[in-house]
Amino acid sequence: MSAQNNKSGRLAFIDWTRGLAAVIMIQGHVFDSFTRTDLRPKSAFMLSQFLGGMPPAIFLFLTGITFAFLMDGQERRGGSGWQRTLAALKRSRYLFLIAFLFRIQLYVFGYPTSPASELLKVDILNCMGLAMLLFSPMAVFTTRERVRLCTVLGVVIAGLAPVVSMIDSSSVPALIHSYFFPTYNYFGFFPWASFLAFGMVAGSVIRLIKHEDLGRAMLWFLSIGVGLALIAYQLCNMPYSLYERSEFWLNSPALIMIKLGVVLAMLALAWLWVNMASPQRWSLFRQLGTTSLIVYWVHIELVYGRWFGLWKEAFSVRQVLLFTAILLVLMTAISIGQSRAKGIWEMLKPSPVPQPRRASGD
Repeated sequence: MSAQNNKSGRLAFIDWTRGLAAVIMIQGHVFDSFTRTDLRPKSAFMLSQFLGGMPPAIFLFLTGITFAFLMDGQERRGGSGWQRTLAALKRSRYLFLIAFLFRIQLYVFGYPTSPASELLKVDILNCMGLAMLLFSPMAVFTTRERVRLCTVLGVVIAGLAPVVSMIDSSSVPALIHSYFFPTYNYFGFFPWASFLAFGMVAGSVIRLIKHEDLGRAMLWFLSIGVGLALIAYQLCNMPYSLYERSEFWLNSPALIMIKLGVVLAMLALAWLWVNMASPQRWSLFRQLGTTSLIVYWVHIELVYGRWFGLWKEAFSVRQVLLFTAILLVLMTAISIGQSRAKGIWEMLKPSPVPQPRRASGD
């Protein structure tokens, strides 16, 4: 592997997948914000938005992988069930804090035109925080047990999404509704949290297998992903349904399984690319993937903020593509800057002072 890949060991493909999702996300947001209204029914815009529906599922899935890594690490250190759960809760608290800081920054930068309701908007970071909060008790189980339990958890959440949509929510407070009910405007727990649960399954499997068996596991991921997507696609085209009412693009379990299959296949192909087909020492996707939070934060402000307000819904497809390329260059520069600043900080940090060993007779 390249020097870059060696830096993070065998898991560089996770950063690569996250970076690919970031690029897909950026193009989708740029098309959404800047494409002329008369071009939106055209194929270019429709394809852009179709692809743009994948990054949230990828980010949630990969967050589930790292969440499972955290639980497994705490288990290997011999922590008690409470200590492991507390560590998971702290990770959830961190995501919630980032989510609210993000909403506050957008509100302040958009003041006075930004509505106060934007402060409580349920974005993907809020969904991650809530899912991690509710999944934290999974830390009390072993890594092997989490494979089974989180599989069931993911299937149940996806399967209940249409049922939750059919509940009369007229008396449910708006904030609770935004966090839990399927909606086109927010990232509700149903069905989006299922991707985090399935990611925890994948992360637990990766931790259980040996290093030399990871390639074989990725081939299984690829096979399962393709098979799952094909089966789910066939099921959604059947003339009957288990649900009285279900919207494919909103709460369909079949759509969740199709996206899950695509994510599994992408993860496997990323492993193959990083470990076998990519000799370069630097990778755009890997770079963006290691700093995905700041890339997400900054590009949302630039794309949906007031910075380029005169160009909103005013670009042709070529102009949108050019703007996307320019924004990717800027995001890459910011990403590299953050990585270098972090490296300098790590070098300047004082090393921990070793504690003197006590004599055996003390």
